[in-house]
Amino acid sequence: MNQLRALLNDALIRTKHVENAAIINIKEAEICASTFGFNVPPENAVNLIYSFYKNLLQVRRGGLYFKEKHYKCVRADENSIYLQNPDGGLIVVKTKTYILVATYRVGMYPSVCVEAVEKLEKMLAAYFDCPGGPENLYVKEVMKPHPGEGEVLVKVSASALNRADLLQRRGKYPPPKGASDILGLEAAGSVAGLGAGCKGRWKMGDAVMALLSGGGQAEYVTVPEGHLMPIPSDMTLIQAAAIPEAWLTAFQLLHFVGKVQKGERVLIHAGASGVGMAAIQLVRLAKAVPIVTAGTPEKLKATANAGAAVGFNYKNEDFSEKVLAFTQGSGVDLILDCVGGSYWEKNLSCLSTDGRWIIYGLLSGGEVHGDLLARLLSKRGTIHTSLLRSRDKEYKEQLVKAFTEDVLPYFSEGTSPHLQPLVDSVYPLHEIAEAHRIMEENRNIGKIVIEMPAAS
Repeated sequence: MNQLRALLNDALIRTKHVENAAIINIKEAEICASTFGFNVPPENAVNLIYSFYKNLLQVRRGGLYFKEKHYKCVRADENSIYLQNPDGGLIVVKTKTYILVATYRVGMYPSVCVEAVEKLEKMLAAYFDCPGGPENLYVKEVMKPHPGEGEVLVKVSASALNRADLLQRRGKYPPPKGASDILGLEAAGSVAGLGAGCKGRWKMGDAVMALLSGGGQAEYVTVPEGHLMPIPSDMTLIQAAAIPEAWLTAFQLLHFVGKVQKGERVLIHAGASGVGMAAIQLVRLAKAVPIVTAGTPEKLKATANAGAAVGFNYKNEDFSEKVLAFTQGSGVDLILDCVGGSYWEKNLSCLSTDGRWIIYGLLSGGEVHGDLLARLLSKRGTIHTSLLRSRDKEYKEQLVKAFTEDVLPYFSEGTSPHLQPLVDSVYPLHEIAEAHRIMEENRNIGKIVIEMPAAS
């Protein structure tokens, strides 16, 4: 209700083009918000609903009564009614969920109400009311966002899961300040609206994929225009949804943070994850050597198919010993580590002199017990830490631009090497809880994609 009341004040009253306004919930037939002192009698609310659904022709001919005053109809259609009497005017505008009614005087421009009701539109989104397990997730009807300065509204066809979504659901990874609290760090769909100040990069209907700070697992999301990428013409929206967060994370770790060089050996933990599968292919693109760890033979086979030079099962073999054997004792130049604490000794054992160890997740926790610094110093090693979600808008725009120019062309058919996102499975939005369970149990190889309802 506070959100609706804020809408009335910000989008209507402050324009000084209406005097008073109220919002009626059609299904409940009750007032859910109104400006100060503007009391709409319940029978008037019912009558306004009735006017649209049963009595529009009669309203056109005879007008209607509102708050004991008669108003003559000036214009009416299935979405809006304009009425007047000697004291002023009345406008009534309908959406699927709400009716907005407002009074105005001569010289005012009540058409602002039509623009305001667009902000009353609803959409479906993945939601949870309190932190906890996957069972807390459900699909909720929420307010549809509207693009601000330099933003694009995207009608989402598909999104994809990331570990960050699981952490946020558990209450351990809140969205950055100002970001949507709806889950989803990536999405693919089409341009459905352009905010003021957009520079003409995109037009209505363009197929796009988006890097997000949140909000992707909903029917619509707003995105800074510089965080969008075009979808290659031969790629499906499901495939495109598996790219932004995972591939941009891997690209950032390898190039912006790790400065990977031709011929270097790169150890990639969680090699069969979305980021892992992306990193394998990007390491190959950089003409370096990808080495992976994973927890099952099936996952190791998938990483080999993606281009891993070799892979080791961390559950039944010491990956540090295997890495040293594979590299003839010299170790790896770069480690991409989303595991953290439990791997520190093995990571240092197989890190080369002057090697770089990049930590971008803490699946096993962050506690370290032992003489990490002395061992790191002995190898002149460097530890970097990196998160993408909390980076500023300008950084993300530079990252998206570099990826679009340097990597995106290789997703098109006929390119060599040819890059391809790996989709493990696709779940409809209403099965979001099951999708979370699959990821939580580490059963996926590649990305889990969430598909939005076909009609919205």
